[in-house]
Amino acid sequence: MDIKRNGSQPSGKGPTEYFTGVVRIDPLFQAPDPARVGGASVTFEPGARTAWHSHPLGQTLIVTVGSGRVQRWGGPIEEIRPGDVIWFAPGEKHWHGAAPTTAMTHIALQEMLDGKNADWMEKVSDEQYQG
Repeated sequence: MDIKRNGSQPSGKGPTEYFTGVVRIDPLFQAPDPARVGGASVTFEPGARTAWHSHPLGQTLIVTVGSGRVQRWGGPIEEIRPGDVIWFAPGEKHWHGAAPTTAMTHIALQEMLDGKNADWMEKVSDEQYQG
């Protein structure tokens, strides 16, 4: 058994190469081998968002606070709110972030495959974000 105590892991800023705007990442856990799932609580300030990306084994988002937006490549922008659970299939190109005027926090769960849990791509333009 391993208990991660609240406050025992430092918060970090979302790296500018992968995020637009102010983003805080609070690590929750990374399961030890042979398990491969990890999780983080991610807070996006209004207008903040990820770059386009995909996950080799998919990703689950659980919205906990605020309102936000998600979009898969070629699909419409979808509004998300607390209690919504979003699943992105393995390899599905997508982005997620806050609404233009409201912050949003979600828990992100994804698995590692060959030491990697995400493939990062180009940033989401302001035009793409506005829809």
